[in-house]
Parts: sequence; structure tokens; C-alpha cells
Amino acid sequence: MRLLLQRVTQAEVRINGQVKSSIANGLLVLVGIETSDTRADAEWLSNKIVQLRIFSDDAGLMNKSLLDCNGELLVVSQFTLHAATKKGNRPSFIKAARPEQAIPLYEQFVALLEQALGKPVATGTFGADMQVSLTNDGPVTIWMDSKEKE
Repeated sequence: MRLLLQRVTQAEVRINGQVKSSIANGLLVLVGIETSDTRADAEWLSNKIVQLRIFSDDAGLMNKSLLDCNGELLVVSQFTLHAATKKGNRPSFIKAARPEQAIPLYEQFVALLEQALGKPVATGTFGADMQVSLTNDGPVTIWMDSKEKE
């Protein structure tokens, strides 16, 4: 699984002009699922996300986690995170999981996040044409890949 996390002061997802979900302070998580991903990938990433110390403490240092600051989460599926751009000019998405595999894992990932965070997680709609807006705080943007665990 590949994730792009953005620390935000606000974020929202619109579908057909209507707000589907929105959050205030927290993290916008764009998630791409590939064919080799399993529940173990979702578990590792969900635990890491809620404990990642990327929120400022009173001294302005990144010492607080999402749990520490009672932040919110907005999770949006994005298969384009698995774009292969090595050959030609048209990205290939061959590694991205098909919906029959990706949707159950995406739902498990959201459920694991809700369990770890202790509250509901806002989401987009898998496979929908979504418009995502955000105010990146910092800016803080972090790339994570469960296969590389860096």
C-alpha cells in the first residue's frame, strides 16, 4: 500500500458538487492499493499513521501524534499512486489492485484506523470521480509505502 499523508487544517471531498466528507485539523490520507497488498500492510500503516509524531507541541516541535492532538482523518482511495512512468508518456497502472480486491482491503484499512483512533474516519467513495480540497499545514507531506517501511 502506498500513502500520501498531508497534515491539514481542513480538507474535504466533493462528489458531483456535493460535500461527501470534511475534516478540520488532522490528516488527509491518499491511499493506493496494489495487487500484492494484504491485511498486514493495512495493519502496519494504520498503526503507524495514528502514532506518527508530526503535529506540533507547545514548543513548535513535531512531537505529537494524531492521537495526542485528537486529530481527524480523511481517507481517499487513489489508484494513481501506483502509476508506473518509466516507459513512454502515459502512466501504467498495472500494479494497482482491481476493485474486487482493493475495495475490501480499503474498507479494512479504514476500519483499522477507526479502531486505532477510537472514532469514525471520514472517507471519499471508492472509484468515484472526486474533487479533494485541503489546506496543507506546514506544509507537512509524507510518503509511505508498506513494502519499503522507511
